[in-house]
Amino acid sequence: METLANMKCPACHPGAPKVTEEQVAELMPQLIGWKIIEIDGIKRLQRRFKFVNFAEALAFTNAVGRLAEKEVHHPAILTEWGRATVTWWTHAIDGLHKSDFIMAAKTDLLYVE
Repeated sequence: METLANMKCPACHPGAPKVTEEQVAELMPQLIGWKIIEIDGIKRLQRRFKFVNFAEALAFTNAVGRLAEKEVHHPAILTEWGRATVTWWTHAIDGLHKSDFIMAAKTDLLYVE
């Protein structure tokens, strides 16, 4: 079975389907430490990554930024001393798409490396 982190992030456009509850139940166990939050009625994936200082948090933020540019799918990132919070959702559909789960898994790989 192909892992989320190895999948290509599919392009998403207005009108694309949001993930179903059944898909969420299948995809969430494949992610480490992520939770689904809701802001302004929009579901999002979020995880806080911990670091020993600001420089490491910033380096991680930059790595996530390079990944986002490569995949043409962009998160919200809050970088602070000793941590970075990454939030994925699909702006075009105001919710979660399979792409967000793929990008979360790819983000996890950046943290491990």
